[in-house]
Amino acid sequence: MRISDNRYHRERLQMALALRLLRHEARTQTIRAWTGLTDDRIRKLYRSYLGEAQLHMPRHRGKSPQQISYFTRSLRLQEETVALTTTLWLLGVVPGAPEPQVPGSLAVLARGGLLCQAFEAYRLARPAALISFEHAVFLAGALSRGEQLRVGWCNQCGGLMVSEPFALRARRCHQCAGTAAAHC
Repeated sequence: MRISDNRYHRERLQMALALRLLRHEARTQTIRAWTGLTDDRIRKLYRSYLGEAQLHMPRHRGKSPQQISYFTRSLRLQEETVALTTTLWLLGVVPGAPEPQVPGSLAVLARGGLLCQAFEAYRLARPAALISFEHAVFLAGALSRGEQLRVGWCNQCGGLMVSEPFALRARRCHQCAGTAAAHC
């Protein structure tokens, strides 16, 4: 039996993504939703492969973030949300149309890898970022569903922006809105 057989391909991808998510301090429920692994399997992976890092990488407990308002609390968070969204959009983590998500499927595993890659790129560009990995997962899901937040384009400069689906004001990014306010 060879480990490189196709029948083990999905399982290897599940394990690799689970370890990557663990390194980003993802909660067990988040890892389960992306990989399809059981809670017990995730805990065993953590103990086996990241046991020595337990002092530096705590396991977060409780529910994952679920408040859209987090991304609009301050101007800094709004700017970071746009930066992260841009990375998610460019790497294809946020699809143009909602897609069915089957935990552990090859499509979800590939998208999970892209999510990790996008978050890593975002953290390289912004080392002191306020948005955690769990918030990034929530943002990617919210943008994919498009019910509370969606990707939009500034009417003035054409730049990417994050907006509410039924915004009442003209769609302008913070840069253009600040420029317009300065000219008044």
